[in-house]
Amino acid sequence: MPLKTLGWCLCVAFAALLLYVVVFVVGPTIPNGFGFDSRAYWGFPRDPIYAGPGTANGYTIYRYSPAFIPLLQLFTLIPWPVFAIAWAAAMFGVYLWLAGRSWLPLLCFPPIIFELYMGNIHLLIAAAIVLGFRWPATWAFLLLTKVTPGVGLLWFAVRREWRSLLVALGATAAVAGLGIVLAPDAWSDWLRSLQETQPSIGPNFVAVPLVARLAAAAAIVTWGALTDRRWTVVVAATLGLPTLWTHGLAILVAISALRRGMPERLPAVSRLPRWISWRVAAPSAS
Repeated sequence: MPLKTLGWCLCVAFAALLLYVVVFVVGPTIPNGFGFDSRAYWGFPRDPIYAGPGTANGYTIYRYSPAFIPLLQLFTLIPWPVFAIAWAAAMFGVYLWLAGRSWLPLLCFPPIIFELYMGNIHLLIAAAIVLGFRWPATWAFLLLTKVTPGVGLLWFAVRREWRSLLVALGATAAVAGLGIVLAPDAWSDWLRSLQETQPSIGPNFVAVPLVARLAAAAAIVTWGALTDRRWTVVVAATLGLPTLWTHGLAILVAISALRRGMPERLPAVSRLPRWISWRVAAPSAS
């Protein structure tokens, strides 16, 4: 058997074993099991939306900005089992796009399968970072969900790519501003809820204080911006997660897309209709 074929067979076997462990060994130990995190995006409307730390009304508490509530209300029209499976399938599609031809070997990285099982938004964050090198407005997704991974925006500041930084912050401000006008109480409740988080517990998170991680993230992305290493943005955003759960490391799959020059393969911003575009020069590959 050729060595390359043997390598792929070993990858398939290991990925299958890892999937079995996550679903049948680790899974039963997680409250509500499959889709535990994605359940936070289903079951709306809720009153109140931000009920405080912990779990409320049988759902994992919702922590992101009210900007996504209208979409989540549409999700709730779908029966929970269907939504949970569809969400996992969609996240797997995002993963395939990010990983490219390396999708099978990268499945051997445990946080990937754990992320698909839990159903968080870490893969969407990875995609937003990659797209952000072409369309900086996608950084609004990070700032309006996890917030602190926005430390990666230092890339634009250090490189003096002011227009890209302005687009990222402007898009965020536009969404937030509209939301505050339409539902000011919900946005004030969100800001309050961000101050009411409880210390994380359990074996599946990295117990390093957020302040220390943000300092390290800022140093890494600053160095990367000065030396033209885009992968440092991915690392910085990962370190900047409010709580660094082990499946949050799935964000690192974005490095695979950057190594393939994915931003340059996307349509140039200047090719979009002028009324929705900014002419942003694509960064060079690292």
